[in-house]
Amino acid sequence: MKMKYRLAALLLSMTALAGVVSPASAAKFDIDPVHSGIAFYIDHLGFSKVIGVAQEFSGTFDFDASKPDASSLDVKVTVASISTNNKQRDGDIQGADWFNATEFPDITFVGKEFKKTSDNTGQVVGDLTIAGVTKPTTLDVTFNKEGQNPWDKSHVVGFSATTKVKRSDFGMKAALGMIGDEVDIVIQVEGREHKA
Repeated sequence: MKMKYRLAALLLSMTALAGVVSPASAAKFDIDPVHSGIAFYIDHLGFSKVIGVAQEFSGTFDFDASKPDASSLDVKVTVASISTNNKQRDGDIQGADWFNATEFPDITFVGKEFKKTSDNTGQVVGDLTIAGVTKPTTLDVTFNKEGQNPWDKSHVVGFSATTKVKRSDFGMKAALGMIGDEVDIVIQVEGREHKA
């Protein structure tokens, strides 16, 4: 009989502990640019794909692992920071035939709908604005991990995401047929809980 009571007490203790270590509730996160990245790939004459990266970006998101559909996301990329590791080409893509950075210095993405597709995957449907043109775009997202950063004890959550867009949809039609229309985008994000 004593064994039965001890087992019951142990189960109650474990239940209480589970409540303590359950996933964090809803929180606002700032994208950590040091541990995040945005890259794209675009076909060059069918021989290879040129790789580009955004070196300056910022954003915030709200996330609760138990209610992912209630999330939010707002990201801004500085067009002048986009690099393909070639100064001449980088100068060209800043021009009016491409990103038109003078008139439209930022690329933005605002999440509108958040769908869970499995235990650790989902989709974010939102508005992507490039060169003054806004199009609905879907990110395929993998939830990597949520927990404490062991270095500074901050609350961190991480995601990986991919999408494809057609540059011509955003008015960028220069050299179509030689340079690809479809652009693959790869995103890695670490978010740190926002501190007021």
